[in-house]
Amino acid sequence: MTASVSAHHPVLHLWQGEFIDDEEAGRRLAGLSGTAARILTRPLPTDVVLGACAVVSRDLGDPASALYGRLAEHLPAGEAAAVLAELAGALTREALERKLRRELGGLRPERLTRPDARTTVYEAWAPVGLLVHIAPGNASAVAPLSVVEGLLAGNLNVLKTSSSDSPLALGLLAAIGAADPSGLIAERVIALRFSSSRRAWLEALCGPADAIAVWGGEDAVRAAGELAPPGCRVVEWGHRISFAYLTRSAASDDGVLDALAEDVCRLEQQACSSPQVVYLDTEGADGAGELFAFAARFADRLAKASGARPASAPPGTAEQAEITTVQQLARLEQHLGLTRVFAAEDGSWRVLADTRSALDASPLHRTVWVKPLPRHTVTATLRPMRRYLQTAAVGGDRADVAALSRALFAAGVTRVTPVGSMLESYEGEPHDGVYALQRYSRRVSVRAADAGFRTVACLDDLVAPPVPPPAPDAPLLGKEGVQHALDALDPRHAHLYFRSGGSTGAPALSVFTCDDYDNQMRAAAHGLLTAGFDPARDRAANLFYCGGMYGSFISFFSILERLNATQLPIAAGPDHAAVAEALVAHRADTVFGMPSYLWQLFHAEADRFRAHGGIRKVFYGGEHFTAEQRRVLTDDFGVEVIRSAAYGSTDLGPLGYQCASCDGSVHHVLTELHSLEILDPHEDRPVAPGEPGRLVFTSLARAGQRLERYEIGDLGRAVPGPCACGSQVPRLELLGRYGDVVRVGTYFVNYRRVVRALEERLGYHGEAQLVVAPGGGRERLTVRLDEQYAPDPEAVLAALTAEVAELASARTEGLLSLTVQTVRRDAFQRTATSGKLRTVVDLR
Repeated sequence: MTASVSAHHPVLHLWQGEFIDDEEAGRRLAGLSGTAARILTRPLPTDVVLGACAVVSRDLGDPASALYGRLAEHLPAGEAAAVLAELAGALTREALERKLRRELGGLRPERLTRPDARTTVYEAWAPVGLLVHIAPGNASAVAPLSVVEGLLAGNLNVLKTSSSDSPLALGLLAAIGAADPSGLIAERVIALRFSSSRRAWLEALCGPADAIAVWGGEDAVRAAGELAPPGCRVVEWGHRISFAYLTRSAASDDGVLDALAEDVCRLEQQACSSPQVVYLDTEGADGAGELFAFAARFADRLAKASGARPASAPPGTAEQAEITTVQQLARLEQHLGLTRVFAAEDGSWRVLADTRSALDASPLHRTVWVKPLPRHTVTATLRPMRRYLQTAAVGGDRADVAALSRALFAAGVTRVTPVGSMLESYEGEPHDGVYALQRYSRRVSVRAADAGFRTVACLDDLVAPPVPPPAPDAPLLGKEGVQHALDALDPRHAHLYFRSGGSTGAPALSVFTCDDYDNQMRAAAHGLLTAGFDPARDRAANLFYCGGMYGSFISFFSILERLNATQLPIAAGPDHAAVAEALVAHRADTVFGMPSYLWQLFHAEADRFRAHGGIRKVFYGGEHFTAEQRRVLTDDFGVEVIRSAAYGSTDLGPLGYQCASCDGSVHHVLTELHSLEILDPHEDRPVAPGEPGRLVFTSLARAGQRLERYEIGDLGRAVPGPCACGSQVPRLELLGRYGDVVRVGTYFVNYRRVVRALEERLGYHGEAQLVVAPGGGRERLTVRLDEQYAPDPEAVLAALTAEVAELASARTEGLLSLTVQTVRRDAFQRTATSGKLRTVVDLR
C-alpha cells in the first residue's frame, strides 16, 4: 500500500508503515500484545531515529518539497507555515541530540555501559515497552512529537487521535518511518484515528500498555487511569494554569505591560504557559485603589496589543458562554467593591480585577484576572493549586527573580520566565517539571562479578553487531575541504580548537563543541577499558605532548578523568631524568604517550626503569611500536601490556580501539561515533571484503564540524570474522598512510615494507627514517637507523635490495643512490608539536 496520506484520499489508520482501514485495524488490535512482545526484542538505536528525523526536518524546512505540500493540506492556510516550521525545528538532529543529552545523559542511552568505570556494574535507559499516546485535539504538533520522544526511548508507540483530527500526525510519522531504511522505526509506530466513545478499542489499546501518556483535563486523565492495567505508568500532561507576578517597580513599566499583553494575545491563551492571571506584589500597598488603577492601565496596553494582533480564531459557543458568565459575575461583584471589569466594546478582550488573591482559571480568549498577592504569602496562597501550576513570568530585578523563584517553586510552579516570553522554550527544557524521555523509559542495571568483565565496556557489544546507517549521499571530503568549511562554521558550534601535529604536512585546525568533545572522550574511555586499562587498580602517567593547541595530552587527561582513574598529568618533556623520577616517586605502573617519545625515555633512563621494574602497561597513540620494539620493552623492561590507547585523528577524534585480542594495528571501529567505508586505492568504489583500501569516515555524533565521507589519509582493510574477545563490533587493520609511500627513482617505495625488511631480515628494533633528496642525475635515498641497534650498513643494503624489489630495480637501472646512515636517537627529525617521528623526510 502507499506510504502517504492526502486530504483527497483520507486513510483512517497507520499500522507499522502501512495505511489500513477500520476493519483491518480492529483485527490487528486484538493481537497488539503479541506484536509488542515480538518488536521489543529488537533494540532501536537512537542514531537511527536521529537520522530519519533529520531527513524529515530538512523536507519540512523546504516549502517546495513533496512532504511539505502533503502535510500543509491538513492545516489551515494561516497556520501551515508556522506549524511545519515548529515541527522542522523540533526534529533537527541538533535539537534531538540536545534533548537526549539533557534528559538521558548521552546520545546512546540505550547501551549498557559502566557509569562508574571502577566497577563492573552496567546501567542503561530501557524502553518502558508498549507506550500509548492519547493526544489532545487542540495542538496538532503535540501528537507526532510525543511519538518521536517515545521512539528515542525505544518504545513501541501507539498513538490515539480523534476521528475528527486531521491526518497530519499520520502523514508525518509515516514519513519518518520511510526515512529509515532499516525498518526499525516503522515497526514501532501505530497511529489510530477514532472517537473516544469506542470503548472496546480504547480497552484493546490500553489493556496491554506499559505506559499511557495522556493530554487533557481531569476527565481525560481519570479515564486513562481507569483503562490502565495494574502496574501501568500513567504520564499526565494535563491542563495547567500559568500567571505573571509583577513587583511594584515592574508594574509601573509600560514596556513590561506591553510584553505581558503580547503573551496574553498569542495563541488566544490556549497554551498551558499562557498567562491567565496577573498578580501584583501588594506588600505595603494602599489596597483596592492601587489594584484597580493598575488594571485600568493594563487594560489600555492590552487594547493596543489586541488591536495590532487580530484574534486567530473566535471562541466557540460553549467558550463564549463561559466568558459571558464569568464577566457578568464579576460585574455583579463590583457593587460589593470586590471587582472591577475593563472590557473591549467588541468583546475582543477583558481585564477582570479582583481584590481576592485565590487563583482562578480564566475562560481564555484574552480574558485576564488581575489580583493582589503580597510576596510573603505567595507560597501559602498558591500551594492549594499546586497540581495545576506551570509557568510564572516574574517582573522584577535580579534579587526579586531569585527570591520569588524559590517561593513559586515551593508553591508548585515548575517554570519561571521573563515577562513577554512565557510561550517560548529552549531545547531540552523539562515539561511540567519532568523530562518526557525519562517518563517514557526505565533505568535498568546488570551487576557482573566475574573479573573477565573488567575489559567489557559495553555489554551490548557482546550481543550483535551495530546497525550501520545508510551511506551518505555526498562527495568525498579531503583535508582542504575540511579547512575551507571552517570559514562558514556557525560560532555556536565552535567551542574547542585543536591543531594537528603536522606529521603529514601543515598543521590542520579542528573545531568541536563541548558536547561533541565530551561524547568523544566518553567513547574513547570505553575503548580504553576494552584495551585492558583498569581504572580501579592502574596508576597512569599521561606523557603525551602538550601545548600549541595539540590535543593528545588534554584528550587523554579528559579520557582518564571520565574513567575516574588515578592520573599523573606529567606531559612529555625533554628532561627524561625528571620524568623518570616522577614516575618512580609516584609509583606509576602505566604510561601513555607517543611510541617515539616513550622509546627515547626508556632508553635514556634504562637503568632507573630496570631497577624500578614497576611499569607494567604501555598505551600509545599516533604511531606504532614495531614487533622488535615490543620485544625489547617486554624482555628488557618487564612491560606486560603494550597496546594502542586509541586510533584517531585531530579532525575526526577517536576512531577505534584495541582489545586484548587485537594484534599489531588491528582496531575495533568506534561505531557509535563514526561509520566507515573502505574504497579502492585508485577508484571511488568499495573494495571487496578483506581487501585493502582507503579509509573514509563519516561522523555520526557531532553537532558542529560534521564530516561526511572524510578521506583521512590512511590505508586499511576490514578484518573478517568474530573477534576472539567476544565483541561483535567490526574491526579494521591499519596498513599505513598515503604518506608512507614515496615515489623515488620513478618507483613507489613503501616505508612500512622497508621497516618490515629490517625487522625480519636483521632483527632491527630501533627507529627508521627515510630521507629523499635530489642528486646529480639520480635521486638519493638515505635510510637513517638508530646507532644503538643498527647492524652493518652493507647488511642493511643487502637486506633492503633483497626484500624491496622497487629499491633493487631503481639501483640496477641507475635511477637511485641508496645509502645507510646511523645516527643518535635524538638526531631523528620529529614534528615539533606532537613529537612523532617523521617517517619520510622529502627534501626535493
